Amino acid sequence: MAYQNPGDGALNYLPCRYRHSKLLFRGPKKQLDQDYIAFVGGTETYGKFVEAPFSEAVGAAMNITPVNLGCVNAGTDVFLTDEAVMEICAEAKVTVLQISGAQNMSNRFYVVHPRRNDRFLRASTLLKTIYREIDFTDFNFTRHLVTTLETVSEEKFAMVRQELKDAWVARMKTMIQKMPNDLVLLWVSDHSPDDIQACNTIGSDPLFVDRYMIEQIRPLVKAVVEVVGTPEEIEQGYDLMSFSDLDAMSAKEMLGPVVQVKVANALQAALEKIT
Repeated sequence: MAYQNPGDGALNYLPCRYRHSKLLFRGPKKQLDQDYIAFVGGTETYGKFVEAPFSEAVGAAMNITPVNLGCVNAGTDVFLTDEAVMEICAEAKVTVLQISGAQNMSNRFYVVHPRRNDRFLRASTLLKTIYREIDFTDFNFTRHLVTTLETVSEEKFAMVRQELKDAWVARMKTMIQKMPNDLVLLWVSDHSPDDIQACNTIGSDPLFVDRYMIEQIRPLVKAVVEVVGTPEEIEQGYDLMSFSDLDAMSAKEMLGPVVQVKVANALQAALEKIT
């Protein structure tokens, strides 16, 4: 699959809903009355700024309907609490679940928005006690929050980060148990889960997730597909994305269409072995 430079301007994502879900997904809306693959995940699954996300490429190559259930900046909470998404996954021939970061979910230290998981709602009494010097009304987003927590005290933040890691493993196990047996886990990032420094740094997604965490849930899934985009692939992909001038900085944070092709090829190879 190859991408052509789509030119300037924002994409029309043809937003749609499935069943009784309150979430808006990327269209065009697909019919669920035939065999399909469900793709669940965050920004890369959604395909932000990309004309055709990897789900479409996989569907075309395997001659099966791809249902894109990606949500921008999604964590585990948005899907776990959405009965429609869980139903659609349960009825899918196979489900691909993109690994999300550990910061975008509610935990012992703070609560996130139930549908926009990157939005910070409130700190727990425990977090306020640990960080008495911080006014938590100043925060709207989880990444801003965790960045500030680490800046104020690396020692205190080590406790927060470990809580996020533990909560992520527990939440993923809960979500996987609600999904079908044929479940493929997808790691897509600019670094490997074996890169300890990158996995513990507040950098690129999936934030704070590492090899040890993945291995704890590997026995619960059919396969784990890992795709790491190189700097060259990400840079090349930037010129092939569609976005407005106002979104240029945001587009710099995306892995881009070249990595999307890499993901599609890796997923196709894995899915053909289990379908």
